Amino acid sequence: MERIVTCEEMRAIERTADAGGHSYAQMMDRAGEVVAQAIAERFATLDAKRVCILIGPGNNGGDGLVAGRLLADRGAQVSFYLAKPRPESDSNLAAVRKMQLLVAVAGEDQRWRVLKNLLATAEIVVDAVLGTGFRLPLQGEAQELLGMAQGELASRAPRPLVVAVDSPSGVDADSGQVAPEALAADLTITLAAVKKGLLEFPAAALTGELVVGDIGLDPEMAELKSIRAFLLEAKDLVGWLPPRPRDSHKGTFGRALVVAGSSNFPGAAALAGLGAYRVGAGLVTLAVPAPVQAGIVPLLPEATWILLPHDTGVIAAEAAPVLLREMPACDSLLIGPGLGHEATTREFLARLLGQRGKPRIGFHTSDAKGSPALPVLPPIVVDADGLTLLASLEDWPSRLPGPSVLTPHPGEMAMMTGVAKETIQGNRLESARTWAGAWRQIVVLKGAHTVVATPEGEAYVLPFATAALARGGTGDVLAGAIVGLLAQGMPPVRAALTGAYLHGLAGELAAAGVGATASVLAGDVADYLPEAIMAVLQDE
Repeated sequence: MERIVTCEEMRAIERTADAGGHSYAQMMDRAGEVVAQAIAERFATLDAKRVCILIGPGNNGGDGLVAGRLLADRGAQVSFYLAKPRPESDSNLAAVRKMQLLVAVAGEDQRWRVLKNLLATAEIVVDAVLGTGFRLPLQGEAQELLGMAQGELASRAPRPLVVAVDSPSGVDADSGQVAPEALAADLTITLAAVKKGLLEFPAAALTGELVVGDIGLDPEMAELKSIRAFLLEAKDLVGWLPPRPRDSHKGTFGRALVVAGSSNFPGAAALAGLGAYRVGAGLVTLAVPAPVQAGIVPLLPEATWILLPHDTGVIAAEAAPVLLREMPACDSLLIGPGLGHEATTREFLARLLGQRGKPRIGFHTSDAKGSPALPVLPPIVVDADGLTLLASLEDWPSRLPGPSVLTPHPGEMAMMTGVAKETIQGNRLESARTWAGAWRQIVVLKGAHTVVATPEGEAYVLPFATAALARGGTGDVLAGAIVGLLAQGMPPVRAALTGAYLHGLAGELAAAGVGATASVLAGDVADYLPEAIMAVLQDE
C-alpha cells in the first residue's frame, strides 16, 4: 500500500534519509528519473515531442531540471522557463545549459512573449514551480507565472498533457485548498508517498491521474514505517477475496441477515440484500416489517425472509426477540437501511443490542456461574437510519460487539459526533481516524475518496471520487456488500476495505457501462459488483 503523509512527515522522512547517506541530491536525481519515465510511458516515442518545463526556485524546480534533461536524452525538444533566476552554481541548471537547451527567465521575458510561444506549441507541459512546502496565499513571481500559464493553457485546443511534479503548483498539499491560479494536471507524480491534501477537494480535482514515484528511500526506515495512513489499491486486495471451491454449497459462504426497510423506504432492504448476494454471500435473509415484504419480493426472489412485528409499517420494539432467536444461525448482521427514526424502532434496537451489565431479552446464554449473559451477536454493520437510532442510545459504543462497522456519510458523522459537517469534510482522514479510536469501531466515512479507519489508528483512503455514486440507495448497496463479505468469514477491517473498494470500482464501471454518471442507479452499482470482483481477481 502507498502511504499517505503530511508535508511535515515527508520532510522528516527526507531529513532522515539524507542523514543516513541517501542525499537530497540523490533524491532529486531519482525524482527526475521517475518523472521522465512516467511521461515516456505515455507516448510511443518522445522523438521531437515539444516539452515546456516550468521551473520554480526550490527543490521542485530542481526535480524538473533533472526530468527535462532526461527527456531531452530520449529525443524530446525541451525548453525550461524559470519563475526566477537560479544560482549559476546549480549543477542541474549547468547540465541543461551544457546541453544547449533553451532556458528562459520570467523577469527577462517582456510581455510573456517567450512563455506564450512555448505554451502555444508544447505537447507536454511539466509543472515544477512549487512543491509540497507551498502554503497559501500564492504571490510574487510564482503567482504571475502560474496565472499567465493557466490562461494560455485554457486557450489551447487540444490541451497539452500537463504533468505536475509532486503536487500541482498552487495546491496546499496538506489541506487540499488551492489558489485561483493553480494549474490543473492531467498526471501528478507525487514522490515517495501520497501527500494528504491531494486526496482532499478541491485539490483532488486538479490532480488528475495520481502516480507515486519511488525516490529510493529505505522502506524499513522507522519514520516511513510509522506512517499509518494508506491509499488502497486493487493490488492490496490480492488474496483477500474468499475462495470459491467447486464442491462448495450455500453454507460455505455464510448467511447474512439484513434488518432493513419500512413502509416509506421498502427498496433499501432489497438493495442491501442485492449487494450482499453480489459479493458472494451464500444466503441472504431480509428481516423486514411484514407489510413491506410483498412489494419487494420480486426485486430479490433469491432472498429468504423474516417478517417482523411492526407499527404502521416500521419495525416495532416487539421484533427484538424474534431476531434474537435467529442469531445463532447468522454469520453477519446489517442494521439500518430504510428503518426510519420512529421511537418504537429505536426501542427495538435498544432491546436487540442490550445494555452493559443487563441481559438482552429473548435468546441468551449463561456465563460460567449460571448468570444470564448477553447473547453472542455476529459481526455487525450499522448504516443509514440505524446510525441515527444507534447514536440516540446511551453509551452506544459499548453495546456493539467489537469491532463493528459503521458506515456514515458526512451528515451522519456530524450527527453522531456533534462536529460540524464542514469541519469533518475539511479533514476527512483525521476525522474518521479520531472517532474510530474513540468509539473502538471501524468507521467507513463515505463520500469522494471514502476513508476507512480502524480502532488501532490506521486509516485507508479509497481512490474513487465519482458522481456515479451520488445517488440515493448506493449506500445501501455498500452496506450490503460489507455484510456479505463478513458472512463469508472475512475479518471486519478487510470486509470494510474490500466492500468499499468493490463498491467504488463498481460505480466507475457502471458509469462507463451506462454512459453517464448522471444516469447510474443504485441497482446498476450492485449489478456491476461482479465486474469489479473480476477486475480485482485479475490483479492476483
